[in-house]
Amino acid sequence: MTLRPRPGILDIKPYAPGAAAPAGAVKLSSNENALGCSPKAAAAFKAAIDQLHVYPDSGAAALRNVIAEAEGLKAEQIVCGAGSDELLQLIGRAYLAPGDTVVQSQYGFLVYRLVAMQSGARIASAPEQDYVTDVDALIETAGDNARIVFVANPNNPTGTWVKGEDIRRLRDALPDTTLLVVDCAYGEFVDAPGYENPLGLVEKYDNVVVTRTFSKIHGLAGLRLGWMYGPRNVVDVIHRVRGPFNVNLPAIKTGVAAIRDRDFVARSKAHNDHALAYLTGNIRRLGLEVTPSVCNFVLIHFGEPAGKTAEDANRFLARQGLIVRGVQPYGLPNALRVTVGLDEHNRAVVDALTAFAAA
Repeated sequence: MTLRPRPGILDIKPYAPGAAAPAGAVKLSSNENALGCSPKAAAAFKAAIDQLHVYPDSGAAALRNVIAEAEGLKAEQIVCGAGSDELLQLIGRAYLAPGDTVVQSQYGFLVYRLVAMQSGARIASAPEQDYVTDVDALIETAGDNARIVFVANPNNPTGTWVKGEDIRRLRDALPDTTLLVVDCAYGEFVDAPGYENPLGLVEKYDNVVVTRTFSKIHGLAGLRLGWMYGPRNVVDVIHRVRGPFNVNLPAIKTGVAAIRDRDFVARSKAHNDHALAYLTGNIRRLGLEVTPSVCNFVLIHFGEPAGKTAEDANRFLARQGLIVRGVQPYGLPNALRVTVGLDEHNRAVVDALTAFAAA
């Protein structure tokens, strides 16, 4: 007899990250921070080298305390993880059983599908309106039986967002037996009127969890560090399924320094604001559709004529040394996602797309 995994595991397509950049090329495929990371965070990482023989604090208390102070939260309701991806998977491990239903928006983050399939649950996608999460469609799709509803606000790969009042309306429409997970990986980039930090919902309800990451505005994607804020009942469950040392010691110390460096966060936000406007405006002037984004990337839509498709544009950009992200796995075969880069990188993208459009 051949050794086989649990039914459904072999149906999973492993997550494919943004393509790596060959030597001399510019990587704009993974939504990494164009400015790198905080110099103070880098110094903290280097300083941890003399403690690599020591186990980290299992509860990452120092990091939880700094996050709690910065965000006005209760440290005991924070759980840290190896990226918010790990926390999403822990949520699935704790709350999903074979046959359960997980609901996401049409163009939701691919990891939500992986979380469902790893537990033998089924994924149901609610249609979006103009690449924006449709809360009414989510409510209808979830019904009374959804086990988890995942909402990325703002969303990857579209870069769009929904108002805080709509997130509250979604929660009020869900039964108490459904866990609402609001993924705010890109939340620090947003200052649009009507957008709300959903952390306050955790204090009001016992079935809302908010996840955050250090990978984006803090520029620590390579470190794998994230956190979640949840009600005490959910936090207790997650501690029972997470590994005892799931966050390493250098990550804890680096995360503390990153949270404290508010100047770096402000500089990253300011750079992203002007770069996002530059990319959006100049690419639209080429006659290409760009979905309005509040994140550190833009979603560009291409036509279907031969030679002008997204795949054609992707190849053209790669020949110019610009590595971007095709989003076919999201059901967007005629679009490319381009990360905000340094000013010279953004100019190179516009110049290359100008040449592509004129060819």
